[in-house]
Amino acid sequence: MRVTHPEIAAEQAHIDRAHMLLDQARERARQLRGMVEVGRGGTTQARYERDVIEGSVQNRLGQLQLGSASLIFGRIDFEADDRFYIGRLAVADENQEPVVVDWRAPVAEPFYRATGREPMGLIRRRHFISRGKELLDIEDELFDLDQLDDGFQGHGALLAALDQNRDGQLRDIVSTIQGEQDEIIRDPLKGRVIVQGGPGTGKTVVALHRAAYLLYTHRFPLEGQGVLVVGPNRLFLRYIEQVLPSLGEAGVYLTVLADLFADLFDDVRVVLPDTAESAAVKGSDRMIDVLEKAVRDRERPLRNELVVGFGLVRLRITVDASRQIIREARRRYRRHNAARRYVEQEFFSILAKSHPSEPDPENVQYKLRRDPRVMEALERMWPVLTPSQMLRDLYGSNALLASAGREVLSESEWRSLSRPRGSGSTDYRWSDGDVPLLDEAYARLGPRLGRNRKARDPEVRTFGHIVVDETQDHTPMALRMIARRSLNGSMTLVGDIAQATAPGAAASWDEVLAHLPVSTHQPRVRELTLSYRIPAPNLELANKVLAAAAPGLATPKAVRSVGSLPRIVDVGNNTRVTAEELAKRAVSVVEEESLTLGGGSVAIIAPESLIDFVHSELESSGVDFGRATTASRNVSGPLHPKIALVPVQLVKGLELDGTVLIEPRAIVEEEPQGLRALFVALTRSTKRLAVVHSLPLPSEMT
Repeated sequence: MRVTHPEIAAEQAHIDRAHMLLDQARERARQLRGMVEVGRGGTTQARYERDVIEGSVQNRLGQLQLGSASLIFGRIDFEADDRFYIGRLAVADENQEPVVVDWRAPVAEPFYRATGREPMGLIRRRHFISRGKELLDIEDELFDLDQLDDGFQGHGALLAALDQNRDGQLRDIVSTIQGEQDEIIRDPLKGRVIVQGGPGTGKTVVALHRAAYLLYTHRFPLEGQGVLVVGPNRLFLRYIEQVLPSLGEAGVYLTVLADLFADLFDDVRVVLPDTAESAAVKGSDRMIDVLEKAVRDRERPLRNELVVGFGLVRLRITVDASRQIIREARRRYRRHNAARRYVEQEFFSILAKSHPSEPDPENVQYKLRRDPRVMEALERMWPVLTPSQMLRDLYGSNALLASAGREVLSESEWRSLSRPRGSGSTDYRWSDGDVPLLDEAYARLGPRLGRNRKARDPEVRTFGHIVVDETQDHTPMALRMIARRSLNGSMTLVGDIAQATAPGAAASWDEVLAHLPVSTHQPRVRELTLSYRIPAPNLELANKVLAAAAPGLATPKAVRSVGSLPRIVDVGNNTRVTAEELAKRAVSVVEEESLTLGGGSVAIIAPESLIDFVHSELESSGVDFGRATTASRNVSGPLHPKIALVPVQLVKGLELDGTVLIEPRAIVEEEPQGLRALFVALTRSTKRLAVVHSLPLPSEMT
């Protein structure tokens, strides 16, 4: 019979009081919002002040929303009889005395950092195991100087959290943050922090908690400057989107690179896959020189002298004069479009000087600006360009590609970029690899200028802090795109070099840093070495693959030494089977695993060549499932909470209760970094792993 903790009733009463006070705070915020919304008239100043107040109230209401999460998850008792309850956000009573302390406050630090050797003044650390507002259990840790420990705080609460079923979305770990994770979360704002961690070490959720911590600690200026989180694809964003709101922060901007550029130009549709060769070329930093040359190739002197009628007189501009205009425009202006007005002014000034009476250049420009020969000449010398126009022209012309690329690319490389130009920007399809190139082109071109020299296009928005997840898979050109969004070089870079699977992925963190802003602060490398999520038997199998995929890299160590052995299902039994037969057996394994897990989440991970076969079999079997597509921009919602079909390219960063991995050998053979992709796929499960195959398993798994 389980013994109930003697203080559970008293602690439940404290939790109830905290929730009551939180409800009252929400109601006061709603009343204030209602007062602000009454009467929309008044002066411009009054309306502005109301908008500011309303925005602040709305932010406050967002911060006070917990959803189904528990408000309080622990308590710390100090030697000096001080006691603090730790929770997701701060709650005070009518006298402004703290009832709950925000987990990010300095006084809460011992809750995460204290150990038997370094108690930080604590005599007790108490963990609450709750479901919503209901307190289920209490775990106490008592400190004394002679106590030894294993480095884990709240071991029982940690294991209870790890054993919970997943529902297709990442949860916060605010109640079970470990010491090595807390050090990263509370690292100073300035400079670049690199978080290197293997599968299951919690690096993604640690980075999100760090974003919440920095916003709390540096509310000014970060609330105005903004915090940006860049994910690898939209499926991943759906997976992590509830973490920050559950921590009381709803103002962080979560995005992928394609959406980041769409904020500037909404006519860019990213739906096209790249070949392996073109993806590698587009991601290479050699494209900086290619695009620089491509812009210069559009800044050209006239082929022949231009002669144009002006009344009874013929005005002239020579080839040499046009060449001098180009040379001077390049010297004066850093960005292409900004120089167009200067080119026009000089162009018409030279035309005016060729008239015997030297009329006013502005009068010449006014009368000749619509002349087809003049328009054609200016378009040749210095066209106004958008990034999509420039790149479409480049891809659509082998002559332009050869001119821009032959100094730094091989012929096969620049030809891999070639494709039809299309009839217009709205129907042109782009790839993920094109997005950083469009952004690079915009950095070189700049906004188009309208009347009164005002920009017709927006400038790139910058952020006070940027979190980049799966950094190791971002190409040099993608990293440059991210760097342009950094206001001050403050960044948290999260990843695992061992999981680098993209074409042109970084082989070291030094390679990553080479493409990011130089900072006066040395980069700080923080390594997470303990895998909290993956059971030891699963990790042991995955580490065999890692040893071959990335020799010399440290392998993560499992916190949970127990767990079911990986289940290996050989469909072929040394006989050849069809893709349909393999899919049929795999689906039956999925149903068995789902039943064993008692409602937990299961991912079916398959190579791209088998995805459609598995999809058809799931449908014909009547299985309720969701499918993630490699065209990440088409993902419209989170992972299916029970059964999700996920191509191996999209599975990185996800965690589920069980995984059924189909045909490992095909993954190794089809993916650019096959063994690393297999390592990623083997490390997605928190409980059960099944491998279904008809081809012989890769030797690294045996």
